[in-house]
Amino acid sequence: MASRWAKVLGAGVVVVAAGAGVAWALTKPDPHPDTYWAGLGEPDMVNGEHLFWAGGCASCHSAPNATGDALKVLSGGRALPSPFGTFHIPNISSDPGAGIGDWTLAEFGNAMTRGVGPDGEHLYPSFPYGSYARLSAKDINDLFGYLKTLPASSNVAPPHELQFPYNIRLAVGGWKFLYFNDRPRVELASADEKVRRGQFLAEGPGHCGECHTPRNALGGFLADQWLAGGPNPEGKGTIPDITPGSRDIGSWSEGDIASYLETGFTPDYDSVGGSMVEVQQNLAHLPKSDLEAIAAYLKAVPAR
Repeated sequence: MASRWAKVLGAGVVVVAAGAGVAWALTKPDPHPDTYWAGLGEPDMVNGEHLFWAGGCASCHSAPNATGDALKVLSGGRALPSPFGTFHIPNISSDPGAGIGDWTLAEFGNAMTRGVGPDGEHLYPSFPYGSYARLSAKDINDLFGYLKTLPASSNVAPPHELQFPYNIRLAVGGWKFLYFNDRPRVELASADEKVRRGQFLAEGPGHCGECHTPRNALGGFLADQWLAGGPNPEGKGTIPDITPGSRDIGSWSEGDIASYLETGFTPDYDSVGGSMVEVQQNLAHLPKSDLEAIAAYLKAVPAR
């Protein structure tokens, strides 16, 4: 009898070990190989700066209430409240100690597009790498090159304040398994070059869906409600629907949307407000053709 139970126990251990091995294989950090980042040449600083503004880097990583040139001092330190706890946004300036000044292109690129930190750890998706995953290796090289030209800061952000189990980084691998991918958020049949450019900007560096798409209890997007608005992920108020079915902007033309992104004024001469102020100020740095592309994409997505 003892021998029989020993065999049962042994089989159970094997099954558990095998299950754990499969779970680890499916959820472990998965950076790009070093060869993915090789041979990219000198960065295009113009494209790098466009990506900097499109990606809203200053809105999160500059000091609270920064304006003007101070927006380019990416010292971190802002608090980002969420249903899972408070995230403290890190320093990504060119400082080699407090910032990312000693990071390699591969380390930066894997953080941006794979959610993997320089020590091989999962990064929390409060950093929108789920959107940035749509940037190419060249885009990453251009952005990294531009960030290196910005001022250094020695500020060190405090650690995140997260409750169990959200403070377990290994669990982020499970979240990635469920929700992380670099596929288009919506399939747009017969999309022309302008709409495809807008899709890249809005779904990628612009990460519009991070605020404008509702989420489930685990923080994953409700895919069938893309850009349909919902509760503010930072905890207060709501974020509007920006699809063609929106009561807020559904009746706006492409020109109205592009003008709003450029000037901050609505078609009825109201002005941008709330958290959208910083977003609009960032996007206003982009070429008008890019703003028109974003507008074309927003008119092409399914109405909600």
